Amino acid sequence: MQFLWRSTSHFNLANLVTMANITCGLLATYFITQNHFMVAAVLAWMGGAFDIIDGKIARKFGLSNEFGIQLDSFADFLSFVLVPTFFIFQSVYTHLGGVSLVVASIVSIYYVISGLRRLIQFNINADAGEVAKHFTGVPTPLGAILLWIVWLVWLGLNISFGWVGVLAMMILIGALLNSKVKIPHL
Repeated sequence: MQFLWRSTSHFNLANLVTMANITCGLLATYFITQNHFMVAAVLAWMGGAFDIIDGKIARKFGLSNEFGIQLDSFADFLSFVLVPTFFIFQSVYTHLGGVSLVVASIVSIYYVISGLRRLIQFNINADAGEVAKHFTGVPTPLGAILLWIVWLVWLGLNISFGWVGVLAMMILIGALLNSKVKIPHL
């Protein structure tokens, strides 16, 4: 069991918690395909909790390493970029057709590419174990939270043309992922 406490282990405690985040993201994706949106949302939020916990464990026990940085970014891409985008697409845009569906698809792809670009740039600039005082641009977990809020507002308003507002917010949040906005690191 010493592998849990070695920073060189791919299966140290911090990385295992990150893998729990990945598991939640994969399960959330499955439940989205089954139109079980509340279960998917709970799993996505659980993944977010694991994301917070893995970083705290890595820093507290000195378990940060290059593998963990890459694994964490993969988990972030799945849980905070793909899952919320797929969630929005499946729950908000599936009734669309024609040009509206094409536009929703393009915006969804834009958001995914924005999130991926942000995570790649973050990895290029990251040093194992170091935590900056602020993020430049909206971090992907915050982007996911903003998308969840957009979905909840859309759900609460239940307006037939509300999908256009969701679309506009996806564009805005996607742009903020790679902006120069300074976000304090908590």
